[in-house]
Order: sequence, then C-alpha cells, then structure tokens
Amino acid sequence: MAKVLVLYYSSYGHIEKMAEAVAEGARGAGAQVDIKRVPETVPEEIARGAHFKLEQAAPVAAVADLENYDAIIIGTGTRFGRISSQMASFLDQAGGLWMRGALNGKVGSAFVSTASQHGGQETTLFSLITNLLHFGMTIVGLPYSFQGQLTLNEVTGGSPYGATTLAGGDGSRQPSANELDGARFQGALVAQTAAKLFG
Repeated sequence: MAKVLVLYYSSYGHIEKMAEAVAEGARGAGAQVDIKRVPETVPEEIARGAHFKLEQAAPVAAVADLENYDAIIIGTGTRFGRISSQMASFLDQAGGLWMRGALNGKVGSAFVSTASQHGGQETTLFSLITNLLHFGMTIVGLPYSFQGQLTLNEVTGGSPYGATTLAGGDGSRQPSANELDGARFQGALVAQTAAKLFG
C-alpha cells in the first residue's frame, strides 16, 4: 500500500477543501493517506485581522515528515503568480533532505488556487513542480483523461499540470464540483503511480 502525503497551505480554506478531495481520491485508489499543513508564518493578530482560517483539522507538518512517504501532493494558494511565502519557507527548509537525496524517485504532484481565472495558476503549479524536480521526484499532473478539463460550459479551474480552483477576488467562490472531481482524479492517479513504483 502506497503512503501518500497531501501537504498544503490554505489562508481561507479553499486549498484545504481541495486537499481533502485529493486525499479522498488517493484513499479511493487504495493508498494510506495523511493530510498535513505547513506552519503559518503570519503573526496571529494580523492573520485574524485578515480573516485567515486558522482553525484547520490537519496537523502541522515538519520537514522531516516528507521522507516517510512514497508520494507527496502539494497544494497552495497563489501569491502574485507564484507560491505562497508560507509554502516557500517550508520547502526552503528541506535542504537536508535534498542533500541526502531522501526524496529521489518519490512521486510528486501539485494543486493550487487563484482569485481569478488568469491569476497565475500554471506559473504557481510550475513553481511547485520545479521544487519537486529539484528534490528528484517523479511528477504526476492532471492529464486530459480527466474529461472535466475539456468543459466549456462553466468557469472552472484545471490544468494538465495539476488541479486548480478559483476563489474569487473576495474569496467567496468555493471549489466547484468539477474542480473537486479533478482533485480526486489527481489524487487517485498519484496513488496508482506510487503503487506501481513502490507496491
């Protein structure tokens, strides 16, 4: 049974919801799955003032946790077309794992959220994928075999590089059924790939 970590950062709960869908897909494909979040770096008073969702069920991850999994699926919101500083800070602390090659050959994947349709979803995915490649990981995206990517009858996230969602400028839009289906599909595909490599 493949061990999968869904690691995320979510200011307002959109990526948290996507992480749960990714985990659901991976579990449905037979993997053992943990969901963890990276530490918040914004001072609590400022975070509360900005209405961050500070109460989240997932435990906070430690960098040392990463090498205990066959696959790691990373999600974050976008900040000006790149990954959030919270996720960047966490990954920047993984130099020791990189030096030892502790993640070489493991499966890596990414999912993100933006406020708008063209808010940098793919550049943020590539920011994450670049990190994963530097760690020596085998990348799994969200292929067009997920037919929801081809829909033209609604505004929706989704990219061949990973599942995505749109939050809206005020954060009021929640992940759609199609976006959550994409996240589940990606989670299942990562779990299936890890099982082939490590099963």
